[in-house]
Amino acid sequence: MTDYVQEQDMEIEALEAILMDEFTELHSSESGLNTSNRCFQITISPQDDEADESTTPPAQLGLIFSHTEKYPDEPPLLNVKSLRGIHTGDLKALKEKLEQEASENLGMAMIYTLVTSAKEWLCERFAQDTGTENTDEEEAAKEDIIVPHGEPVTVDTFLAWRERFEAELALERAKLMPESALTAPKEKKLSGRQWFESGRGTAKGAAPTTEGTEDEDEEDIDFDDDDDFEDDEEDMLEHYLAEKSDSSAHSSGRGN
Repeated sequence: MTDYVQEQDMEIEALEAILMDEFTELHSSESGLNTSNRCFQITISPQDDEADESTTPPAQLGLIFSHTEKYPDEPPLLNVKSLRGIHTGDLKALKEKLEQEASENLGMAMIYTLVTSAKEWLCERFAQDTGTENTDEEEAAKEDIIVPHGEPVTVDTFLAWRERFEAELALERAKLMPESALTAPKEKKLSGRQWFESGRGTAKGAAPTTEGTEDEDEEDIDFDDDDDFEDDEEDMLEHYLAEKSDSSAHSSGRGN
């Protein structure tokens, strides 16, 4: 024959040792249960064991139970109440859930199993509420944050940007210059042949002619490129030989 009283007393001792301050005895009139037997309340919160104990949980539950005569072969009397932040509709749903689990665990001490289930339910419920609040806060925070666009700055990207910037700056400066300043140098460039025929190269060591402004004096003669310069040298040589040939012909004519 099963000694129900002994099994019930052993379970109460075990719960007191495990839950300590969270496990308290109530007067039957405060339990909300229709019984004159001993009644107990277990305080349950969604706070993890490693969480800061000084933090007040936003929700807290009281699980109240009393052993029936043939417990655990029959379910205990159960009641749940909100100690903080739990709605009546949620309490009703939780009580139905615990009563269903109690009927599935007949024949064994089940109070601690019901406590664990209630805590899991509370943690899930609390996490959902917190997740919704956090989502609203995150969305509000996103509106206040200015998200930078573009690529991150590195040494290579900075150098490439500076090169483009200097090229654009030079282009803008060129646009602001008068057209005469841009076209004048091109008009004043002489080929090698033109320079030779102008008489500037006939006198060795002769001082260059001064024309135009001081800025123009500082400009060097531009022979364009190496190929043009070589062509000009050939033209100069042909011109020199032709003049020398004419001079020789005139001298021979005078001698005759």
